Amino acid sequence: MSFLTPAVLPASRAELELQLKKLSALHGVSRIQLDIVDGRFAAPASWPFTDATDIQALLGRELSFPQLDRFSYEIDVMVYEPDELIGGLFEAGATRIVLHAESSTSLPRLLTAVQRQTGHEKDFAPSHTAIGLAFNIDTDLRTLEPYFSQVDFVQFMGIAEIGRQAQPFDRRVIEKIKQFHTSHPEMPMQVDGGVSLVTAPQLLALGVQNLVVGSALLRSPDIHATVEKFESLVSPYGV
Repeated sequence: MSFLTPAVLPASRAELELQLKKLSALHGVSRIQLDIVDGRFAAPASWPFTDATDIQALLGRELSFPQLDRFSYEIDVMVYEPDELIGGLFEAGATRIVLHAESSTSLPRLLTAVQRQTGHEKDFAPSHTAIGLAFNIDTDLRTLEPYFSQVDFVQFMGIAEIGRQAQPFDRRVIEKIKQFHTSHPEMPMQVDGGVSLVTAPQLLALGVQNLVVGSALLRSPDIHATVEKFESLVSPYGV
């Protein structure tokens, strides 16, 4: 089930631990995407920005994510000017970071800072950490062309308003994926937002390698059955 990554957007650490307990029963799930929202770049704020003690621990590189022996963490950083958080996220246990192109007034500075902290700058740690670049549906991909060579994967946002789960899928992303894949056929792509059993088949057919699934999975009445249905999409009778 390597193409499916559950997304969690907890309001507190207690809620995160509850969601992880639910996901830990899924044997095929080894990686989660933890959405971190500061309430400025996107809203509403999520953990750890909802807890002053935990956000200070993150900034001080003293925070650890729960169940590191069970899950690897991809962090979707929906934070305005996130430079000072990056080191703390990796110290907390992150192995993949998703940066939003619109979150920084200087994307080159942000990418350089992250590359330095992950070892990408000296080409000695890319096998252990990965950097992704996310962008909104309205963002012109031509303005980001200089930066695609500096990241390991890209993340298309499938919804109009980031930072909130259970939003409808915005079909404008389909054309953006087609255009990007034509220009960058070797770049891994993932989609976050609006991914469901209805939208997933078309996304996989477009060459998307990873689907980040939030409410369609965590709010399903039978999470095990839902995972099986997603898995069937890449069976001989699926996509």
